Amino acid sequence: MQPRMNNPATVIPDAMRAVQTLYKASFSCGVPRETLELVHLRASQINGCGPCVDSGARGAKKAGESDERLWAVAAWRETPYYTDAERAALALAESATRLADRPDPVPDEIWDEAAGHYDEKQLAALILMIGVTNLFNRLNATTRQQAGGSWG
Repeated sequence: MQPRMNNPATVIPDAMRAVQTLYKASFSCGVPRETLELVHLRASQINGCGPCVDSGARGAKKAGESDERLWAVAAWRETPYYTDAERAALALAESATRLADRPDPVPDEIWDEAAGHYDEKQLAALILMIGVTNLFNRLNATTRQQAGGSWG
């Protein structure tokens, strides 16, 4: 399958710079890089974004993730590999990605669990990562970007 067009964020250079700034900012707030990479990977799996699943797994591996944690992230609830804080971040990522799945997209139970593990700045970083990931997932899916491609 061929992409329909170049990634829109590369067609409009100011857009890519803005998105990259948000993406980089999410890594500066004290959330472990591994957690942010897992959040990116899980949201991308939900959205079926090949390029982001590919880059997400590679980024997580580069951040030190084990193969078993990468293989199991889609079933994180049923595996013993994740901390309570990581589980809270993954639950938040799933809820914030699946906004239309329930009347209250991010229930208090999920929010409160995340807020019990992360301070406000860290929650902001998680939410930014989830949002930027969902943005890229939508850009890539709409334009049929392929895993392994270059954005530059």
